[in-house]
Amino acid sequence: MHPVTCLRWLVTSVALLALTGCVSERVVLLPSPDGKPSAVVIRNAAGETLIDRPYGESVQRSGYHRAQPALETEVKQRYAAALAALPPRGRSFMLHFDTASDIPLPDSLALLQQVRQEIAIRPAAEIVIIGHTDRVGSDADNEALSLRRVESVHALLLAEGIEDAVIETAYRGEREPLVATPDGMSDPINRRVEISVR
Repeated sequence: MHPVTCLRWLVTSVALLALTGCVSERVVLLPSPDGKPSAVVIRNAAGETLIDRPYGESVQRSGYHRAQPALETEVKQRYAAALAALPPRGRSFMLHFDTASDIPLPDSLALLQQVRQEIAIRPAAEIVIIGHTDRVGSDADNEALSLRRVESVHALLLAEGIEDAVIETAYRGEREPLVATPDGMSDPINRRVEISVR
């Protein structure tokens, strides 16, 4: 599995593992935060078991797996302490820009307060900033513009009092559009910086 896919799976398809001794384990699939389908496969010497429904569970005893449904209320009661200990789910924010600009639009600047609040509720926050452009201009110009956008947002976060040590940055130019467009087409959705807080 590709590392990014694996990370996305871990974030959106959290499984609880409760060990009750060397011969027994239970895996419960929680629903993904966006409601999209998720699944987990449990493999051992006896074979494999697929869990592909929220709150589905697999119980292993003495070398065999058995998939069975679980009730949401039962899972929440049984694993209340573990669920309460889970960190808050990651959250993403999208800042948008005018053509060729590295200054976020006013509506996007207003999101910085929400970003700051999201960081404040996490004892060990990690922030990733990724810059993007639309497909107007050359590849080289768009690489440079996406970098300038990242640097601009990075400076804004530092001005909000966020520590540089918890911020990672990357820039993609026009390589990862949200909306596929022909080369040379301006698109406001693709002119963005994504801020992920986890």
